[in-house]
Amino acid sequence: MAEKHFKYVILGGGVAAGYAARDFAKEGVKPGELAVISKEAVAPYERPALSKAYLFPEGAARLPGFHVCVGSGGERLLPEWYTEKGIELILSTEIVKADLASKTLTAATGATFKYDVLVIATGSTVIRLSDFGVQGADAKSIFYLREIDDADKLIETIKAKKDGKAVIVGGGYIGLELGAVMKINNFDVTMVYPEPWCMPRLFTAEIAAFYEGYYARKGINIIKGTVAVGFDTHADGEVKAVKLKDGRVLDADIVVVGVGGRPLTTLFKGQVQEEKGGIKTDAFFKTSVPDVYAIGDVATFPLKLYNEMRRVEHVDHARKSAEQAVKAIKANEQGKSIDVYDYLPYFYSRSFDLSWQFYGDNVGDTVIFGDSDPASPKPKFGSYWIKEGKVVGAFLEGGTPDENKAIAKVAKIQPPVQSVDELAKEGLTFASKI
Repeated sequence: MAEKHFKYVILGGGVAAGYAARDFAKEGVKPGELAVISKEAVAPYERPALSKAYLFPEGAARLPGFHVCVGSGGERLLPEWYTEKGIELILSTEIVKADLASKTLTAATGATFKYDVLVIATGSTVIRLSDFGVQGADAKSIFYLREIDDADKLIETIKAKKDGKAVIVGGGYIGLELGAVMKINNFDVTMVYPEPWCMPRLFTAEIAAFYEGYYARKGINIIKGTVAVGFDTHADGEVKAVKLKDGRVLDADIVVVGVGGRPLTTLFKGQVQEEKGGIKTDAFFKTSVPDVYAIGDVATFPLKLYNEMRRVEHVDHARKSAEQAVKAIKANEQGKSIDVYDYLPYFYSRSFDLSWQFYGDNVGDTVIFGDSDPASPKPKFGSYWIKEGKVVGAFLEGGTPDENKAIAKVAKIQPPVQSVDELAKEGLTFASKI
């Protein structure tokens, strides 16, 4: 089998890979120099759509509508865009071996690819209940959501099990978004998670109380403080019930699991330095191996704002780290320098009529402001995080674009706080004055 050689190879087919391809094109990559290798069968797309509009019963998002880079207001990169730019899009190709010393990637088919510069954009994979040895976790109609294939299979089953019972295992991003979307599809929804409240890595108890109250008003049943320990099936292997650790048994036609992800770094084990579960990089996303860069979910990088190493799993960082790495690669070739990566952590989510944004760091004391009553017709509330007398993080539900920009500015500037009580009273006004 012929070996192919490229000056640049992007390994991965998610958001980071797509944005990196765009940034290479912006920097003037020549035809034939760049390849994108992905195990998925479609060109890179905006992955967040899968747990939101893709699953809507009406007006659902479909490709080619959400190929990158439409999620950040840019041009949609359709498959023909790659052809026009002379970028080789190598799809349905799983790389099973990466030899960084010889700059060679080997596919499951036996095909080999040589590169001068490698950009690792392999992203994350979902954690499965079978990883914990949960009995019956391989039953039919138990779903995980990571790739478009997963979403397509889930849609088929939603149609087949119309108006049935859905159990969502997990109370994080995916759990909350899928709980909402299954309810919109007219399923009887129960959410199960072990923590005392939803989204515990980001939300405080007060913030979580609003979302749990809102979901309850939508008719979603929430069971906290326990986990799924097994599944019962019908004779045809379809799931019929979820067994919980506290002894309860929940009827289920569909189970969707969202219990976290892990970065896909296995191919590079023992070849690159790792830290905090990811591939260690500098502020230009260079790894410990010359000519190898890592971006998006897999990279553990220096977060300048907090002077510490962090790994960030979010679409915003996937996009921005791609741009930084490509700029760094081109600057390196030209003997130029660029600024270090100066990232402000940003997270957001949308479900039902709700939409929240968070910027900064969720450490220290918190103060909540605004209307956080789940029964309000138009709730709008937020929270600030205060550490060492400064606001270091800000959260806002129901904000306008300008208000969201204002809380982002607060998190970046970290203004001092004279009085916590005054801050609670001022609420959004504090942010708009900065």
